[in-house]
Amino acid sequence: MKITDFVYSALIGLVASCRSMTPMAAIAAARVSGRDTPGSLLLLDRPLFKYGALAMGVGELLGDKMKSAPDRTVFLGMSARVASAGIAGAALAPSGEEKTGAAIAISTAVPLAYVTLAARKKAVARMGQTRSGLIEDTLIVAIGAAVVFFATRPNRH
Repeated sequence: MKITDFVYSALIGLVASCRSMTPMAAIAAARVSGRDTPGSLLLLDRPLFKYGALAMGVGELLGDKMKSAPDRTVFLGMSARVASAGIAGAALAPSGEEKTGAAIAISTAVPLAYVTLAARKKAVARMGQTRSGLIEDTLIVAIGAAVVFFATRPNRH
């Protein structure tokens, strides 16, 4: 295995650093549209988890614009990032290397959560909570969708 085999796991960790539910929502959307992940994926193949991940992804995008939304580095936010990055990082890793993919995604998501929070706070000061959130959402959802699209393949069944 080469480190480049885990680029998608690292990139989905970047996505998780900004939006905790977007990685799982992107994987769930890929599965709904008939795409296979390179790594095995147990939870998000169950309808409850698959559609739940999609709903949580949309809910997070809406909730983030609220002034009462907590920082992404609070305990529950970090816990959600770790879980989502781990699940998505494993799914995007080469088959048989899911644990490494999860570890890489988590190792990317956690420290970058602090970096992206600092950037977001600067953006909020310059343009406000809602506008900066919409810009961040657009970028992160697009990156997440692109990463998952390029990491997955159409289901041939």
